[in-house]
Amino acid sequence: MIVSAKPHHTGHPGYSETLPSLEESAETARRLAQTALAAWHMEELTDTATLLVSELVANAVKHTNSRVIRVVITRPSERSVRIGVVDRARALPELAKPGDDLLTSGRGLLLVDALAERWGTDLYRWGKQVWAEVFCEPAR
Repeated sequence: MIVSAKPHHTGHPGYSETLPSLEESAETARRLAQTALAAWHMEELTDTATLLVSELVANAVKHTNSRVIRVVITRPSERSVRIGVVDRARALPELAKPGDDLLTSGRGLLLVDALAERWGTDLYRWGKQVWAEVFCEPAR
């Protein structure tokens, strides 16, 4: 589901890192997500979060001409984690359409849409942030 929403501060620190706009930056982005989830004791989200951040980084690298990207991992609420990738392009991401050739590429946002509770794009004057949120079960 695509939405536009503003995160609320939960008292948990966010994690972010500026990286070169290269495919290799996905590895650093995955480590950043793993670090944040471990600090928040939310390791059950690691597989989903690392796949989401990989796809968001890949989209920014492939579909923008930004020299750098910024990966941002935050907690908009006690049960949710937001994974975002900021770039300097204002073009909105587009889901693949039926009939598109998806054999070799174009599946990234379809994966994001399937794995995230919600995802969207925040536009800025100078670029955008594409983000996805995942939820964890409440502690018992």
